[in-house]
Amino acid sequence: MSAAIAATMLVAVKSVKQNYTPSEQLLDLLNDFRLMVNDCIRIGLKENVTSLKSLSLKVYRQMSNYPVPTKYRLCAISTAAGMLKNYRKASRKKPNIKTPYARRLMLTTCYGFKIEKEEDGDGWLRLSVRPRRYEYIQLNQHTKGVLSAGQGLTVRSVCLTTSTISISYSKQTNEIEPAGLLGIDRNLDNITVATSSGEDIRFDLSKATEIKARYRNVKSHFTRNDVKVRRRIYGKYGEKQRNRVNQIIHNVSKRVVKKAKDEKLGIVMENIKGIRKLYRKGNGQGSKYRGRMNSWSYYELQRQIEYKARWDGIPVLYVDARGTSSRRSICGCKTYPNEHRLLYCPNCNISVDRDVNAARNILARGGLRFGPDGRPVEAMVSVKRWQVDGRQIT
Repeated sequence: MSAAIAATMLVAVKSVKQNYTPSEQLLDLLNDFRLMVNDCIRIGLKENVTSLKSLSLKVYRQMSNYPVPTKYRLCAISTAAGMLKNYRKASRKKPNIKTPYARRLMLTTCYGFKIEKEEDGDGWLRLSVRPRRYEYIQLNQHTKGVLSAGQGLTVRSVCLTTSTISISYSKQTNEIEPAGLLGIDRNLDNITVATSSGEDIRFDLSKATEIKARYRNVKSHFTRNDVKVRRRIYGKYGEKQRNRVNQIIHNVSKRVVKKAKDEKLGIVMENIKGIRKLYRKGNGQGSKYRGRMNSWSYYELQRQIEYKARWDGIPVLYVDARGTSSRRSICGCKTYPNEHRLLYCPNCNISVDRDVNAARNILARGGLRFGPDGRPVEAMVSVKRWQVDGRQIT
């Protein structure tokens, strides 16, 4: 591949999650941390500051009122600054958005903890709960296996709730020079992969769509008027749905990244940020159709592919999504929808699979972005005009 994809050092990040039972002291720490975050948010809104430095100058000394180790002050300020930035960004699109508020007990920190070593590996998480007072949390076999699996792993941060603990860890990896490319077209019920060698693969996601439809149907029959009860029940069913769907997406994304790793392929995906705007209320679409499309986990699939590829040093590139489904990947002529997700090309006088054609277009655009020294792939050509039924089309 060209010098534009020269090997560079990357910091790849992952996390491992497990359940645990908190003690009374740990619950007090989580509650104090939540109150600290809310105080930072209140002062940040009052003073109209969102940056970490400006917020730290305003609130750092006031955090001394809480009986927690000083190392957690900056962590609370950083958490609040992130919430304030998201609030400012969201308020530009929706002026009547609710002010941010941390409701659940939590603790997010990159200081004040240590992984205690045992003879058989990492076994305990030591967490500072008060000055010179520590709490020990036993790690399960899965967490111990992950943290002791490879060399060069660095534990970065810990995030605790009342029932779960997440440990973030990282490693440095070299970005590979891809020998080819792999284009991915994401759809509601499947993803289609096209490689530089001419191979086309389709991964089924219809099971995830069925699970979401089933949970939407269940939640549509809830009739409780109590908002708190309804929110709690919605949250319970929503968590069950996410766990089942994310497991399906995990299996598919793992297979895609393995394909790219085995054949040393760079990954190319289309940038479809903002696609939710197409399915807003008032766009002339039915509620069932909007419900199906707005439940599409396109970003979760993108997130999982990206972090797994980064962990293995595989470069990931995003290209413009405009025209990938409407232009023929070989001749560049505009196509017309046919039945059974087929597209008719008047130039080639042939019907092509819509998903495969889109994956090929994404692959071709990625080849142009990566550089001219890679393997030859199908590339777009200039748009021509054609006569169909006496009408001139492009």
